[in-house]
Amino acid sequence: MNAVPTSNDAQALIARTDWSRSPLGAAGTWPQSLRTAVDIVIHSPMPMLLMWGPELTQIYNNGFALLAGSKHPHAFGQPAHQIWPELRDFTDPIYSAVLQGQVRTYSEQRFTLQHDGKDSEFWLDLTYSPIRDENAQVAGILVTAIETNERRRIALELQQRSDESLRVQRNTEERLQLALAATDAVGTWDWDIGEDRFIADAHFAQLHGIDPARAGQLPISDYLNGVHPEDRALLARSIKHCITHGTEYAEEYRLLLPGGEQRWVFARGRCYKDHHGRPVRFLGAALDLTERKQNEHALRQSQNELQLVINAMPILISYVDHEERFRLNNAAYLDWYGLTPQELYGRTIREVIGEEAYFLRSPYIGEALAGRPCSFSLYTPHRDGSTRHALMNYLPRHGADGAVNGFYIFVIDESERKKTEEALRNLNETLEERVSARTEQLAQANERLQNEMFERERAEDALRHAQKMEAVGQLTGGIAHDFNNMLTGIIGSLDLMQRYIANGRADEIGRFTEAAVSSANRAAALTHRLLAFSRRQSLDRKTLDVNALIHSLEDLIRRTKGDPIALTLRLAENLWPVSTDVSQLENALLNLVINARDAMPDGGELLIETANVYLDGNDITTLEPVKAGDYLMLAVSDNGSGMTPSVLSKAFDPFFTTKPIGQGTGLGLSMIYGFAQQSGGHVSLDSLPDQGTCVRLYLPRLHGSEPESPQAELVEQPAPIAAGETVMVVEDDPAVRMLVLDLLRELGYNGYEAEDARTALPLLESNVRVDLLITDVGLPGMNGRQLAEIARQHHPKLKVLFMTGYAQKAAERQGFLEDGMDMVAKPFSIELLASKIRTMISETP
Repeated sequence: MNAVPTSNDAQALIARTDWSRSPLGAAGTWPQSLRTAVDIVIHSPMPMLLMWGPELTQIYNNGFALLAGSKHPHAFGQPAHQIWPELRDFTDPIYSAVLQGQVRTYSEQRFTLQHDGKDSEFWLDLTYSPIRDENAQVAGILVTAIETNERRRIALELQQRSDESLRVQRNTEERLQLALAATDAVGTWDWDIGEDRFIADAHFAQLHGIDPARAGQLPISDYLNGVHPEDRALLARSIKHCITHGTEYAEEYRLLLPGGEQRWVFARGRCYKDHHGRPVRFLGAALDLTERKQNEHALRQSQNELQLVINAMPILISYVDHEERFRLNNAAYLDWYGLTPQELYGRTIREVIGEEAYFLRSPYIGEALAGRPCSFSLYTPHRDGSTRHALMNYLPRHGADGAVNGFYIFVIDESERKKTEEALRNLNETLEERVSARTEQLAQANERLQNEMFERERAEDALRHAQKMEAVGQLTGGIAHDFNNMLTGIIGSLDLMQRYIANGRADEIGRFTEAAVSSANRAAALTHRLLAFSRRQSLDRKTLDVNALIHSLEDLIRRTKGDPIALTLRLAENLWPVSTDVSQLENALLNLVINARDAMPDGGELLIETANVYLDGNDITTLEPVKAGDYLMLAVSDNGSGMTPSVLSKAFDPFFTTKPIGQGTGLGLSMIYGFAQQSGGHVSLDSLPDQGTCVRLYLPRLHGSEPESPQAELVEQPAPIAAGETVMVVEDDPAVRMLVLDLLRELGYNGYEAEDARTALPLLESNVRVDLLITDVGLPGMNGRQLAEIARQHHPKLKVLFMTGYAQKAAERQGFLEDGMDMVAKPFSIELLASKIRTMISETP
């Protein structure tokens, strides 16, 4: 017998062998799959033989070296058929089946092997398993050999002996179990099936989450609990099949450790039966494959990422080995040759491109395999039938030992660039002629364009003028209609009053004065609505709590809406304050309530809600851009008739209404729109036919002030008139001037009058007493504001009351008035004018 090899003999042989001369090539170039298989074989306590590659080159461990006998060590690294020619009748069919992915198992095969020059008889259990490379192709065969001489001898004795012989066999196998357990790389087990006693070494127990101290006390079911739930049923079926049919047990499965860690295990074993054919023992060993699996996963991920990167490239990229076979390809080959990377893998260049194309590339292929990079261009057919001009680069690839083991191919389609260059050459050759022709074309086109632009401008001017006249016509028509009605009431009433007075019936004119005043007040309200729409009304801003305003109007709203309509208030808590004109907001809210009521003649739900919102410019659809910021939202919604899209598009137009004649002016929404814009806010309108309408009014949030609750205005009683108080009236309209002077005389004031600033200045620049200057803003020539400024140069404390029929914007009004100045808008009531005069004269400067 040869000397028993030490544990490092196989590793030493690998290190000493010159693999570059073997079919496997230098060890540094071995793929990861070969390295992993070699590592399993070298560290296995069972005799194992690995045969790799087309030549079935042999690598085995120390256990198999004992079986090789005199053929060791020269068999190491040599082809199997060369070393074992006497076994070819037995092994050739096996190798053929295993290389096709099948597993072959043989029990108690008899072999005659030479040891120390003498023939020795061996009985072996053999398993031939396929080993796959990174591409899932069978690249090698793993042979596991278990010497069964002793077991066979024991089996024969068992046929002749009693249970005592069976216990002797058990002790022998237990010693084998202890020997296998001496290595940490492999976990081993021995299951006494009859007594259901499962004995495992410490490593196997730890892998399955079992305390090593209890490894021989627990049934097999406890070990199965450590198996991943998804693999547990498959593993149990495999064990049952092995016991029932006496086949080899070989499974990969996952373990789920208590901490959640997942590990991979490869287990191999066999069930042994007694001479009656009953299952007695089930023995085996397990290898922890976790690290190998992680490496394989990392390798697959790296390969997938590389494939994704090269697939994204618009050029053809590939790698061919020294046999000129494609081993790496990107997706561009599918467009060019109609072959996927999987279909290209393993094919030769000649097979893919054909003999003629290969002949043109052959010299460059030789250069690349000789280690010299090369670049060349040629025309090559494309699968779409066209001929492409390709720029090709061959870059040699060197292995770990420095030898060339293949080359990379990079192909760039330059067909478009060639066409562009050709077109550019043609372009340059005919440039002057084409420039001249093109210049003439451009001149003609420019002339046509100028004519078209002129005609278009004329058409656009005409369209704008027509649109403007249509808008003005609509506006003036609406105003004329309403004012004609009101003037008819005023003129008719005054005419009848004159007739009654002339006939001595003055005591009967009361109803006519009431009708005239009513029509005049309606006319004044219409002007306020027009000013609201044009955003030129004068706002009396106050800090306001909108929720409090709604509660103060709740009784009025309930009376206005009518009984068939339900009112719901949904008011937000901690509502932000706003600064706005209380009366204008009241009018806007009541207008919306009336519109909602009219849209629900058969009853429905009226909803009023408030909320704090932030608008960034994209939240709502309005007629004007939205400034981002915090807003208070006041919404009035109904579930009534709603609006069609055509009606919705005109809803804010002045004098547009869908109500019958006499039931609406068409200024409600336009007034609300103007009020919101003048307040710095916005209005949005949402409506669907037969579903209802929602109008949302957004007012800017007021920071840093406590809101004021709405309260009724207090009418102050004027102070008594002092003797000699004098008022100067400057008004270019004789009727208005007469009205003011008559009021002054009736109130007991001294009055002076002037029709313009030029006439009033001499008196104002004199030493005549003037307690109050009442002047129209829009005087001819020098306006009222300029007159007041000049008058105050002579009388710094002079108080000024401006009258105007054209209200300023709020911002303009605030800059217009100074201390001691006030303004009253036409038309005004006699009581309001009298109160303003008395208040301003009685105020202490």
